[in-house]
Amino acid sequence: MTTNNLPMITGIGYAVPGKVVTNNDLTHLYETSDEWIYTRTGIKERRVFASDDEAFELLRRAAEQAVKNAGIDKEEIDLIVAATSMPVQFMPSSSCMVQKLLGIQRNVPAFDISVACSGFVYGLDIAAAYIKSGICKNILLVTIDNCSRYVDWTDRRTSILFGDGIGAAVISAGSENDIPVIDIRADGHVGDYITMPAAKGNCPFVDQTPTQQICSMKGQDVYKFVANVIPSYITDDILAQHGIDTDSVDYLVLHQANQRIIKAVQERLNYGDDKVISNIEHLGNTSASSILIALGEGIKDGKIKTPSKAIICGFGAGMCWGGGVICLREGIFKQENIFQN
Repeated sequence: MTTNNLPMITGIGYAVPGKVVTNNDLTHLYETSDEWIYTRTGIKERRVFASDDEAFELLRRAAEQAVKNAGIDKEEIDLIVAATSMPVQFMPSSSCMVQKLLGIQRNVPAFDISVACSGFVYGLDIAAAYIKSGICKNILLVTIDNCSRYVDWTDRRTSILFGDGIGAAVISAGSENDIPVIDIRADGHVGDYITMPAAKGNCPFVDQTPTQQICSMKGQDVYKFVANVIPSYITDDILAQHGIDTDSVDYLVLHQANQRIIKAVQERLNYGDDKVISNIEHLGNTSASSILIALGEGIKDGKIKTPSKAIICGFGAGMCWGGGVICLREGIFKQENIFQN
C-alpha cells in the first residue's frame, strides 16, 4: 500500500421522499398514539417513497450530489457498491441502476450487499479495502432501502419504526486516511430476531402456501441485543482497543434505530447533546441510509462542523453490526448542492 492508496471520503449526498407519515396517521391503522410511539422510539414521523419513479429519481440525485461534492467526473468512478436489503427492485440491482441513472459509460463493476442497517459501515469497509489494494481510485457507495414496501402495516411492532431514504458517498484514493478505524461483525445464531423470508407459492410443482415478503421483528430481543452489545462494542472494541480517547472525537453518529439506544451510548461516552447527531424524530429508521442521511443533515443544519471526526456504528438484521471512526473533511457536503423534495 502506497501513501496514495489511502481511503479518503471526498463527498456525500442524501435524499428523502416527500411523503410524510406521522404517528397520528398510524392511529388510523391500529390502536396506538403519538405519545406511545414517541416515548418508546423517539419517532414522530417518517418518509415513504410514493412510487418506484420517485425512489430512482432520488437515488440519482443523491449519487450525483456525492460525486459533485467529491469534485470528480462520473466517468472516474471505478466501482459502484449499493447497500440494500429492502430494494426498490431485485433485478437489475440497485448498483447497476445507479450506473444507468448517472449515465456512466464505462463498464465498471457494480454489486449490491445485503446487511440491512449495517450496510453503510460494511460498504465503507469494502470500499476502503479496494482503495488500499490499489484496485480502485474512486468508489461510489450508495445506500437505499425501501422499508415501506416490506413492512407489515398492520403490525404495530414494526411499522412504527421504519422510513425510506437514500445516502451516497464517494471514497477516493489519496494521501490521508479518512477511515482510521473500521470494524464489522455478525452473529447469525440470533438471526431470527429480524427476518424477511422470500415470498412463496408461485411455483406450480410444489405445494406451498402463498406468502408475502414481509419484514418481521422480535422487538424486545432486538432491543436487548443491541443494548447489551453496542455500547461496550463502541467504547471497548472501537475506541479503547485502538487507543482513541473519547474526547478526541467530535461527534457520535449512530444508526437511527431507537432514541433510547442512542441515549444509552451517549451516556456511556459522557457526551453532551451537542456531540450527538440524531434525526430519528422526523425520519424514523431508514436502515442502511440512516448514518449517511444524519451526516448530511448534520452538516446542512450546522450541527456538524468540518473538518472533524465522528464515531459511526450500524446494527441490525443478521444480526450484523459494525463501527468505526471517520474523518469528515471540509467540503464533503456542500449545502448549495442539496436535492430534496
